[in-house]
Amino acid sequence: MAARGVNGFQRFLQSETGPKTIHFWAPVMKWALVFAGISDLSRPVESLSGTQQLALFATGAIWTRWCLIIKPKNYLLASVNFFLGTVASVQLGRLFAYHRSLGKSYPETFQSLFSQETAKPKIEVPAPAAA
Repeated sequence: MAARGVNGFQRFLQSETGPKTIHFWAPVMKWALVFAGISDLSRPVESLSGTQQLALFATGAIWTRWCLIIKPKNYLLASVNFFLGTVASVQLGRLFAYHRSLGKSYPETFQSLFSQETAKPKIEVPAPAAA
């Protein structure tokens, strides 16, 4: 029984996507992006970037598919990219709902999601009165 476990572990160590290859460590490090996105769920929606979330969503969607068609299939990389895209889509949903709650039309909402301006309303500070 123990010999079979050693052989399985040895196969894992020597596999094409095992811990001695970049195919293992790149997805492990990429999980940091997923955890950062999850922690951003507690951030105020005004401080999120629509372009950044769109880029993360596209990365997740494109690379998830790619990981399943390459040889060898890299399920660890596919899973991290899937969750990266999922977290980004949740953030995009939050941004969309926020902009709609401001009374913006659909075209205005999409434009403001992907513009570089911040979503925070601008507050003008009155100049001090001369004495």
